Amino acid sequence: MTQPPPIPRRRSTHGLMLPGNLQTNLLCGSQDNPLPDVLRLLSFNIQVGINTQKYHHYLTRSWQHLLPHGRRQHTLGEIGKLLHDFDLVALQEVDGGSIRSGYVNQVEHLAREAQFPYWYQQLNRNLGRFAQHSNGLLSRYAPELLEDHKLPGILPGRGAILTSFGKGNQSLLVVMMHLALSTRTRAYQLSYIRERIADHRHVVLMGDMNTHADDLLHNSPLRDSHLHTATLPGTYPSWKPAKVLDHILISPSLSIEQVDVLPHAISDHLPVAMHIRLPRTVCQGPKAV
Repeated sequence: MTQPPPIPRRRSTHGLMLPGNLQTNLLCGSQDNPLPDVLRLLSFNIQVGINTQKYHHYLTRSWQHLLPHGRRQHTLGEIGKLLHDFDLVALQEVDGGSIRSGYVNQVEHLAREAQFPYWYQQLNRNLGRFAQHSNGLLSRYAPELLEDHKLPGILPGRGAILTSFGKGNQSLLVVMMHLALSTRTRAYQLSYIRERIADHRHVVLMGDMNTHADDLLHNSPLRDSHLHTATLPGTYPSWKPAKVLDHILISPSLSIEQVDVLPHAISDHLPVAMHIRLPRTVCQGPKAV
């Protein structure tokens, strides 16, 4: 199978560019690769391919955060099968290729497994050969623009990927993120994101946000953004989900066709899936092959 090229980016600190001969096709309105009427989204914290099923596994399987493990590739295979049914995927806690992952770039690997033509790895904590803490983006559609943003915080290592499909005020802006545990730091990060989405009409925020939806929509810097979402069951911990930490938030111009927390307990988080209908003004067309 031909290796899928990574997504090109601007103002990025990590990743590879597409080959030069593909640069001319990176328009959402391109006849070859327009967006569909209904876009299928997935957000998944994959915990670098570690299958945690009980609280004590955080201790007994903690070594898997440092060293390779034979079952990791099997878990990645299961994740790859799940991703096949989606158009745009946000991945958190992905390894970019170090000892613990067997020097496998997990974003690239999952793009290949699930046959995504575009992918991007955002490196947030570079521990050299020991760990490459990353977020990932997989897409079946070529973005017009991609930006790699480091989020504010006392401890570095949190990031957001901003991706735009189309041009002008009818473009679709998708922001993928993994937010901090601290309430104060998370507020700084959401304020930063709020500034970047302020001038956009069609917006999607997706990722592991480490807090519940009511807090995001009513008690954070997003409270005046008019974003909305659906009420979801728990996403964490995957074996006994009690907290909703993973979200897909959308602007009023976008509507929810379908939303689910998928019962795939192959990480310590469950994946969140949402099908959204795009307004006619956003570039659309038949699904990419």
